[in-house]
Amino acid sequence: MGRRSAIGRWFGVARLVGSLVLIAALSLKVIEPRALETLQLRTFDLLQRLKPRERQQLPVTIVDLDEKSLAELGQWPWPRTMVADLVTQLTSAGAAAIAFDIIFAEPDRMSPARFADALRDLSAVARDELKSKPSNDDTMAAAMKRARVVLSQSGLSTAVGPATRPARPQTPVATIGGDPTPFLVTYNGLLRNIDTLEQAASGGGIVSVPSDFDGIVRRVPLVLAIAGQLQPSLAVELLRVATGSNAFTVKSGLAGVASIVVGGVEVPTDRNGSIWINYTPHDPSRFVSAADIIAGTVPKNRLAGQLVLVGTSAVALGDIKATPLAAEMPGVEIHAQLLETILSRSWLERPHYALGAEIVAATVLSVFVIALMPVLGAIRALILGGVLASLVSGAGWFLFARHRLLLDPSFPLLTSFTVFSAMSFMNYWGEERRRQTIRNAFAHYLDPAMVEQVALNPERLSLGGETRELSVLFSDVRGFTAISESYSDDPQGLIRLMNRLLSPLSRAITDNRGTIDKYMGDAVMAFWNAPLDDRDHAMNACAAALGMVRSLHALNAERATEDAAAERPHLPIVIGIGINTGRCVVGNMGSDVRFDYSAIGDSVNIASRLEGQTKQYGVSILLGEETAEKAAARFALVEVDLLRVKGREKPARVFALLGDSDLRTNPNFAEARQQVRGIISAYRARQWSTVRARTASADAARELGLGVLATVYEKRAVDYQANPPAADWDGVFTARSK
Repeated sequence: MGRRSAIGRWFGVARLVGSLVLIAALSLKVIEPRALETLQLRTFDLLQRLKPRERQQLPVTIVDLDEKSLAELGQWPWPRTMVADLVTQLTSAGAAAIAFDIIFAEPDRMSPARFADALRDLSAVARDELKSKPSNDDTMAAAMKRARVVLSQSGLSTAVGPATRPARPQTPVATIGGDPTPFLVTYNGLLRNIDTLEQAASGGGIVSVPSDFDGIVRRVPLVLAIAGQLQPSLAVELLRVATGSNAFTVKSGLAGVASIVVGGVEVPTDRNGSIWINYTPHDPSRFVSAADIIAGTVPKNRLAGQLVLVGTSAVALGDIKATPLAAEMPGVEIHAQLLETILSRSWLERPHYALGAEIVAATVLSVFVIALMPVLGAIRALILGGVLASLVSGAGWFLFARHRLLLDPSFPLLTSFTVFSAMSFMNYWGEERRRQTIRNAFAHYLDPAMVEQVALNPERLSLGGETRELSVLFSDVRGFTAISESYSDDPQGLIRLMNRLLSPLSRAITDNRGTIDKYMGDAVMAFWNAPLDDRDHAMNACAAALGMVRSLHALNAERATEDAAAERPHLPIVIGIGINTGRCVVGNMGSDVRFDYSAIGDSVNIASRLEGQTKQYGVSILLGEETAEKAAARFALVEVDLLRVKGREKPARVFALLGDSDLRTNPNFAEARQQVRGIISAYRARQWSTVRARTASADAARELGLGVLATVYEKRAVDYQANPPAADWDGVFTARSK
């Protein structure tokens, strides 16, 4: 039965629900719906914002067709002769290579011949002279032939005529490890430049920058498949041309593309041939205005050895993108940041094992939660989960900050937290059902505070009748009749007084884990070790009794002040408390219409009798022998008699409880206890004169409130000296009253 219960706890409903949530989360991770992908990408964005790439002095410059250039040189498109001047100036300034983030897909309308055709009233001579001039495109092509220029091309989803066919020779590409085409970003057609410019260019690169579904550019393909042919991106082609390489290399395997080799640099990519750009914040120092280049006002050596990208930041020209670091970034700057990422070898990597690592991390975290939460409880499990979550988050940050690896900590954290939440809900739901059952069962006969305590600990609860060891307490007010008579004209006042008395007495019991059985007028019955287990029930009962006495002293002090102010006689309240420990029957008792959770048995009767004997010995608290044995190590106890209570033949030693551990270690207490022991020892040895002598000198005992006890033994000694007991007298005193 115990083993089945343990298995039932281990594979409880909460663990089952947690396991199902984990399986569902792992399945979703494999499918990766848009919501999970969004969370992952936003996590990577956060990592980049927390630690962006540090700006270095790298040979990358953007020549910007900015607002200033448009204002000074005219609206775009400019005549190709002006673009030719730009190329010439850049070449003269020492640019290593030039790439245009601009597509020249149509002939220049401002070429002399096309311009002549556009003018209606032009004379024949002027028309012929204009047509004899070289075209602007030829002028630009001539300037390009004297430089290293890479032109942009754009991928198209459909083939749309001759413009989709590359005119210049195909960029040589080597493949290692198989055909990468099935894995690459694919376009069916190509928007290219006019043939004149294509033939004059040193290279051509794809300028298409696909964004993620949320419109943010995080990764850029380095190689693409255009109508089945491999084409480099603009950045790769610029590096190839600048370094004088004849070709670039694509390494791939069964899982997809592994890396791109260009200009002697091997760049790891994802399986689709893309690279995660390691962005820096926008930096104006990257940019040089095209107007300043044309005007020749750029400082010498500013462009020497630079990889120059010609593009625009002008909003009107529409080449603005969103990145993890900026909501608006010129598209040409993305290519520049890609170049810098490659040149600084600071690319971000999402390794091929990333998905597996994230699934394993989520599984480990969630299994910890599933296994330990029912054992540790929600709070401790939450703390442990927080520690583990911190470790996972820290690991993700460390791998990014130190090794530039993109491993997503959000999925393990979200999964484990969802498992925790689901299990917490199930535990809460189950606990609430159990607690409500317990509240309904105990509401008839337990103090509300105790009902809640039982409800919070249902696993320690044993309902129904059972036999177990209890410590039972009875308390009663001495001289209650005289007190009640003083309130004969104010019965409501008597009720208020009883409430003032019973409330602190009850709190002393419940604060020390006691169960209040019942109130009987001015009397209280309570017990310990039921319905909840209490290993220290005897000591808790003693602590409660001392607390009751202290609260009574405080109440009497308040009442004395009130009575003095009202000029009425003060009658202090005095209580007697009896505590006994032993086997009892405890459980639901009563009829089918009303019942109580109560305890019965011989030990209960003895506790009641001990309370009745406190007045005879002049002490507030009397303990039975078993209670004293369990509490002797922590409390100040003094044996007062060998007593046979009324209704019971077997005698037992009876002890007075005087105080807690502080009093127990007090030298005055040790002396008083020794005096009482001497009196009792002489009494049981029939040394009546010695008893009388020792009681007369028991000053320490009297100071601790044992004066009445000394008087009791003195009177017994006088009586027995005059009328000696029988020869078989065993020193037991038999109580004649309850």
